Amino acid sequence: MAAWAPLVPLAKARSGLDEAALGLVLLCFGAGSLVAMPLAGLSSAHFGSRRVVLASVATLCVALPLLAIVERPVALAIVLLVFGAGLGGIDVAMNLQAIAVERASGRAMMSGFHGMYSVGGIVGASGVALALSAGLDVIATVVGIALALAVAIAVVSHGLLADVTRDRHARFALPHGIVLLVGLLTCAAFLVEGAVLDWSAVFLTQVRDVDVTHAGAGYIAFSIAMTIGRFGGDRVVQRFGGRPVLAAGALTAALGIAVAALVASPLASIAGFALVGFGSSNIVPVLFTTAGKQTVMPESLAVPTMTTMGYAGLLAGPALIGFVAHATSLATAFVLLAAMMIVVAVVARRLAA
Repeated sequence: MAAWAPLVPLAKARSGLDEAALGLVLLCFGAGSLVAMPLAGLSSAHFGSRRVVLASVATLCVALPLLAIVERPVALAIVLLVFGAGLGGIDVAMNLQAIAVERASGRAMMSGFHGMYSVGGIVGASGVALALSAGLDVIATVVGIALALAVAIAVVSHGLLADVTRDRHARFALPHGIVLLVGLLTCAAFLVEGAVLDWSAVFLTQVRDVDVTHAGAGYIAFSIAMTIGRFGGDRVVQRFGGRPVLAAGALTAALGIAVAALVASPLASIAGFALVGFGSSNIVPVLFTTAGKQTVMPESLAVPTMTTMGYAGLLAGPALIGFVAHATSLATAFVLLAAMMIVVAVVARRLAA
């Protein structure tokens, strides 16, 4: 996923798209993910999540090199749709695997799994950027990544659990009860992450007068803090339980957003974004564990439901922030995010520990 980010400007230039057209094409990425997630849940129920993981990786290995080759906008949109579907499928299936492994181990492990996802994001984006800056060919770079991914899954595939989610009677169902609540909380957490991703640099440059060369400092601080928080999260969850960690994390994120928005200092804003990352780090892992423990819906339906709602927040959140900022100010929009995270902390009391 992270390997695609540095390729976006190259794809834009190769296809001759302007900003508006590129935005429409990029929607195909999110659309593919959102459509694939519930289908991945059903497929995992009928065939086992191991097969869905393998099929999703195969899809990514084919689609990623094509993203560096296609030139026509329609072709780019189609490949992005397939690429997004592969990512949506593996996002659901690997979390179903993680729930099963955590359950079998009898101890908290979910934060560590998500911490490795964060490491992958850092390594993937920086690795491609370094390869391209060193003068390596774009196609050779992404083909190398696809081959590395294929080798990695071949090596570890024997360790994936088979049939952990088999439920041949599973059918599409609307989320309800605790699953709907978990989905809404996931949507809120991803909305905050999307807001920091898309708006922290704008906030630092336009509101805090930070030079554009340092505009990414807020998101870098956020990402590093989130990664650190996730690798320490399992021990904290094991000791205090998921519900207190979820509530404390949401309050910490709310405090970080408030500091970033209200303290008139660039360094304070960057520190605030770091607090947001640290506070948010274990919210989604705890929610995935909760989805695996609930009995209202089969986990093969509950996990894709919360994942889909989370992605909806990630996709819609930045646009909502833009609308609020246009009507009021970007600082006001951030303050509303802080209020939302306080609500998350209050609602967390209804979840199982």
